[in-house]
Amino acid sequence: MSNAVAIADARANRTGHQIYAGRSRAIIERSLIALRSSTWVPIATGFVEPVLYLLAFGYGMGELIGNVTLGDKTIDYTVFIAPGLLATSAMNGAIYDSTWNVFFKLNESKLYQGMLATPLGPLDVALGEIIWALFRGLSYAIAFLAIAAPLGLVPSFSAVLAIPAAVFIAFGFASFGMAITSYFKTYQQMGMINIVVLPLFLFSGSLYPISVYPDWLEFLIQLMPSWHGIELVRNVWFGDLDSGTLLHISYFVVMIICGLYLTTRRLRDLFMR
Repeated sequence: MSNAVAIADARANRTGHQIYAGRSRAIIERSLIALRSSTWVPIATGFVEPVLYLLAFGYGMGELIGNVTLGDKTIDYTVFIAPGLLATSAMNGAIYDSTWNVFFKLNESKLYQGMLATPLGPLDVALGEIIWALFRGLSYAIAFLAIAAPLGLVPSFSAVLAIPAAVFIAFGFASFGMAITSYFKTYQQMGMINIVVLPLFLFSGSLYPISVYPDWLEFLIQLMPSWHGIELVRNVWFGDLDSGTLLHISYFVVMIICGLYLTTRRLRDLFMR
C-alpha cells in the first residue's frame, strides 16, 4: 500500500498522470501469474488451427495444385501458404487474447474496475493487456516457424525476420481488438468476433493469391488489415522488400496509434467519469 501511495504522489503533478502511471508491467505480472495456473490451456490450443491448415492444405490440397506463381517466381504451394499461415497464427493469438480475455475481465470478473481504482491509469491497462497479447502472438509465430523450418518451407535465413513482422501485425490487431471489445456487453455480441475473423482469414490471400478475384473484390480485400499483414510477412519471408512493404508497415502504424487511442479513451469513459 505504501508503495502505491508513493507512486501516486510522485506522479500527481505530471501531465497526463490520470491516464498513464508508467506501471504497465503490473498488468503483465498479473497475466504471468494467471498463465502458470490455468490460462495456458487456451493459449496452447489456439496455436493448433494454423498448423492443421498447413498440414491439410499444404500437404493435402498442395498435391493437387502443384506450384504457384508469385510475381516472377514459381514456388511450391506449401511454401506459398506457410508465411500467410504464420501471419494468421500471430493474428489469431493477438485477436483472441485482446477480445475474449478482455471481455471476461471487463464484464465478468470486473477486474479493470479494481485496477483503475489504484494508481494505474487506462493507458497502463491498455498497454499491459496489449503487450501480453503480443507475447501470445510472438509465441505462436515462433512455434509455427519452428515447425515450418524442419519441413523445408523456409526459403532462407532471412525468413526469421518474419517473427518481428508478425509481432508488429499482432500489435495492430490487439490494440483494435481491445478497443472494439470494450463496447460489447454480452456473449452473443462477442460472436461477431468469429464472424469477422473467419472471412479475414479466408479472403486475405493466405491460401491463394487474391488475383483470382474480380478487380472490385481484389480492391476491397486490399483494404483489410489481414491482407496487409499477410503480404508484409510474405515479403519478408521471400526477401521481396519494396515500396509495398513500407505501405504495409505504415498501415499498421496508423492502426496501432488509432487502436491505442480508442482503447485508452474508452476505458477512461467507462471507469473514470
